[in-house]
Amino acid sequence: MLNSLRKRLRSEEKGFTLIELLVVMIILGILTAIAIPSYLSFKDRANKSAAAADVRSIIPTVESYFSDNGTYSGMTIAGLKSTYDQALNASIYAVDNSLTDTTYCVQATSQNKTYRKNGPSAPIEEAACS
Repeated sequence: MLNSLRKRLRSEEKGFTLIELLVVMIILGILTAIAIPSYLSFKDRANKSAAAADVRSIIPTVESYFSDNGTYSGMTIAGLKSTYDQALNASIYAVDNSLTDTTYCVQATSQNKTYRKNGPSAPIEEAACS
């Protein structure tokens, strides 16, 4: 093998053989087969984390509304944005219509991933407000 490479280098032949090109194509195919699923997995986890973080970021605003009004009834995203947090992106949040004096349901959607917090003591979970 080395002798043929040396002979080729001495004889001034330029370019790649078909076998060399096929080996490179196979290596690229294997790397692509590994990289694409990993990328999609990373992207999915990032979208889930973003939606959960969005829910976490609106909770202080919701609790400020409760401390000022003594109830969660009447709370809207537009009202929270105008009164408590002007930086709130109203297009990603939703508040459930069945608000009571002591419970609420707030959800955030990021790239088709939806997370919610269904009340002050509930955990953040992957679901929409019902």
